[in-house]
Amino acid sequence: MKNPAQLYLAAAATILERIQATQLDALAAAADICAHTIASGGLVHLFATGHSRMFVEEMFPRHGSFPGFHSIVELSLTNHNQVVGANGQRQAMFLEHVEGLGKVILRNFVLTPPDSFLIFSNSGVNEVVVEVALEAKRLGLPVIAVVSVEHCTASSPKHSSGQRLIDIADVVLDNCTPAGDAMVHVEGLNDPVGPGSTIGAAALTNALKCLIAEKLTALGEPPIVLTSAYFIGSQASQAQFDAAYDDYRRRVKRVYG
Repeated sequence: MKNPAQLYLAAAATILERIQATQLDALAAAADICAHTIASGGLVHLFATGHSRMFVEEMFPRHGSFPGFHSIVELSLTNHNQVVGANGQRQAMFLEHVEGLGKVILRNFVLTPPDSFLIFSNSGVNEVVVEVALEAKRLGLPVIAVVSVEHCTASSPKHSSGQRLIDIADVVLDNCTPAGDAMVHVEGLNDPVGPGSTIGAAALTNALKCLIAEKLTALGEPPIVLTSAYFIGSQASQAQFDAAYDDYRRRVKRVYG
């Protein structure tokens, strides 16, 4: 009999297999949107609440990534270091259900075509992420959603519009995680453990990144990649990081104008 670690790894492998079997067309469509945005001088805005913030940072900046993405991350919605007390988890979980907050957040930025939005949310139903998607669409920007389609469709809409993220997005990327997220049942323990959405969403994020890099290069706009010194040496790596950060600064000036 497999132990819980083996059960989790097997479930994680199943997620990756499902993504490869079902998500390639959606990944290509999402990459087309993002590549068009970046090649046209725009920004792919990244938004998430809760633990989905991880995938915003996974997209950029880190080794093997490149400018063209702009993170919109609220600490009040994503900072889980202090579980209780000031800036605690209860407050963050309360705020992601407050209608109106999404519009207030986006009011801080100048958002115009050819920009686009990439929104991460495992459930796809909380009020703030739905409102951000609705506002992006109102501004004429395409929306890509990364969700668990199984969990999202099994969940009742919470936003007053009656819509889920998958109802609004132009492209939906399914992280192929089972509803409820936790995947492993331990003998003698009533509740499942071992969330799978981290595996699925991270895989989609990096697969999408690779496709975007390919499309930008084919368009004659090869991205400036944050490249490890392992590949090109420390001096060239530092120079490339500086060039990428300078490119990022140039791109984001407009959104704070």
